[in-house]
Amino acid sequence: MSDLEKFREEARTWLEQNAPESIIGVRFSELDGNWGGRKAEYSNPDMKIWLERMADKGWTAPTWPTEYGGGGLSAQEAKALNQEMAALRIPPALVGFGLTMIGPTLLRFGTEEQKQEHIPRIVRGEIRWCQGYSEPGAGSDLASLQTRAVREGDEFVINGTKVWTSYADKADWIFCLVRTDPDVKKQEGITFLLIDMETTGVSVSPILLISGKSPFCETHFQDVSVPVRNVISEINAGWTVAKALLGHERTMIADTFGASSGRGQKRSRSVMAEHAIRYLGEREGEIADPVFRDEVARNEMDTRAFGLTVQRAKDAAKAGHQPGPESSMFKIYGTEINMRRNELSVRIAGPQALGWDGPGFDEEEIAVTRDWLRSRGNSIEGGTSEVQLNIIAKHVLGLPD
Repeated sequence: MSDLEKFREEARTWLEQNAPESIIGVRFSELDGNWGGRKAEYSNPDMKIWLERMADKGWTAPTWPTEYGGGGLSAQEAKALNQEMAALRIPPALVGFGLTMIGPTLLRFGTEEQKQEHIPRIVRGEIRWCQGYSEPGAGSDLASLQTRAVREGDEFVINGTKVWTSYADKADWIFCLVRTDPDVKKQEGITFLLIDMETTGVSVSPILLISGKSPFCETHFQDVSVPVRNVISEINAGWTVAKALLGHERTMIADTFGASSGRGQKRSRSVMAEHAIRYLGEREGEIADPVFRDEVARNEMDTRAFGLTVQRAKDAAKAGHQPGPESSMFKIYGTEINMRRNELSVRIAGPQALGWDGPGFDEEEIAVTRDWLRSRGNSIEGGTSEVQLNIIAKHVLGLPD
């Protein structure tokens, strides 16, 4: 038996013995699982038990170094662990921006003191993070941000506003881009800073979307004092850190879209196929309408192929490869495939996809409507599709400006 096969067998045994029975078969995406944090609420207490057990093994962050609480696994071992969890239908113990964005960024750019302070708490799910990048006047042109940080001794005093801050109302800390030098080229005067959301002067205002709900917020900073030691990398060198983190973010978003059709579920039919059969009927075990049958099959093939491609990139990241321009390719394709999926779902449901509330529409039909409306924002969040196309043109294809 090879070392990898031995690890797989031991991991399977441990998972079978330690995963609470009540969580088996519960499917979470990257955006609706257990995010942990100081404000965490558990509708199922066993999810907290599962988090604690996985964190003790370091398997919430299986490839991170053991000295910071990670699992210290190789990329191959981490992949085997994920495969065994999928086979046993066990959900991740922890998800969120700590694992997918700020954690990898701290491991690359943080000081030893910063790693020791933050990484173990991320692994244990004790702190939930949000991202302070976009501003009311700095979205696609992020480098134009104006949230100002003025140094006063060993602290920065922050004033400004961030917008589209996902889950800011639930987060404990925010990783934030601030302007520390207004008199140089705009990319060169930006600093990457960590801020505790409980600091005096930080306030949050939720933003409601057309879908009727939203994770987005405005985050306001009014004379917020933050220690200089919370700077990641160097003062005025935040743009380099920000670009590296965006690579992780776009890969995370793409992976979420690639998984949202139900990839990894042990089901005889996909979620989309079951949806189509509900409204279009079934003939000899297949979707009755041949046109929609073809469209559903095409969507499923595209989604699965995309999911496998993103998984290869994730495996490479676990092996030490830093995300590059390919993350923009993943993000734009993931955006398009998710929007097409929701559009197809609405067309299949027909008039029943017009429901918003009240009698005549069940919860699933209302979700179809609201998910379609929500998907329209996919082409904006995480970097607009137009910006991603520019990145691909310049840095992948090498086209001139």
